[in-house]
Amino acid sequence: MQFFILMVLLWGAAVGAWIVLSRYVNSVDAQKIRDRLIGTKKAAKKKAAAAASSQKSVIHGADAAPNKFAQMLVDRYKLAPKITELLEQAGLRWPPARLVHLCLLSFAGGVIVSYLMLPLPHVVDLVVGLAAGCAPVLYVYMQRKSRLKRFEELFPDTLEFISRSMRAGHAFSVSLEMIHREFQEPVSGEFRRTFEEHNLGLPIEVALQKLGNRVPSLDVHFFVSAVLLQKRTGGNLAEILDKLAYVIRERFKLRGRIRAVSAHGKMTATALSCIPIAVGVLMFYTNPDYVQFFFKDDVGNLMLIGAIVLQLIGYGVMKKIVNIEV
Repeated sequence: MQFFILMVLLWGAAVGAWIVLSRYVNSVDAQKIRDRLIGTKKAAKKKAAAAASSQKSVIHGADAAPNKFAQMLVDRYKLAPKITELLEQAGLRWPPARLVHLCLLSFAGGVIVSYLMLPLPHVVDLVVGLAAGCAPVLYVYMQRKSRLKRFEELFPDTLEFISRSMRAGHAFSVSLEMIHREFQEPVSGEFRRTFEEHNLGLPIEVALQKLGNRVPSLDVHFFVSAVLLQKRTGGNLAEILDKLAYVIRERFKLRGRIRAVSAHGKMTATALSCIPIAVGVLMFYTNPDYVQFFFKDDVGNLMLIGAIVLQLIGYGVMKKIVNIEV
């Protein structure tokens, strides 16, 4: 009976996930096809209506939240600024309440699946639910890390492009706008936003500082500091950007060498951390009575908590040893 209930829940979750993904992934393409079929005049009206609705949603962002409970948590604990900054760095156009809503749904799903599949105490169900609830946040952090890595890979070429554009006679702000046509995301989108903020009246110093906040990279801070210092003291900005691009490329080379040298240490740390987990899972299936001691006895609970804490401390120490900043 439990297996049948679990299959029904998994089927419902799969259907719901498919509906949500199809709505959010294919909405843009479907809208383009619909506009082409309707015609250019009606498409223009629809685009104007969409722009008006988007402006309205920006002004009244709190009222457009899909989940009132998640929005209440965001407002009560003042999580909106931090979550918005994290989502912007990850390149995700989500409202803050949506991330909280996904965390709550993941927590509930993890607790239900653990309760139906694992005949263990309810404390373990809560731990599994907490781990599942952290999955959306982990996804956002992975997207943020991937986006920042891609930005850092394209950034030296971007600096050289700005330098060549200025040598050709273009202004610095015009060079920022030209990046949008010559480069890929996320570089094009970030510099396009910086140019539009400056074009709408924001001082270039403030626009560049906001760029540094959206892209928390040391190379971007070097770029912003170099431009601001040149505007105050003068100098050849094109030559400064060329030298900065050279320094960034050398840092990439050194970082690659360090990554190759420390790869063995990272593999060792991962293997040593995974061995106790694998042994525990094997013992759970081969000799469950022996493992039940860690969940049913008070001393076993303390031993299990101590083992987990020590394992996390050991992994953190090994990770810190092999993580060399350049």
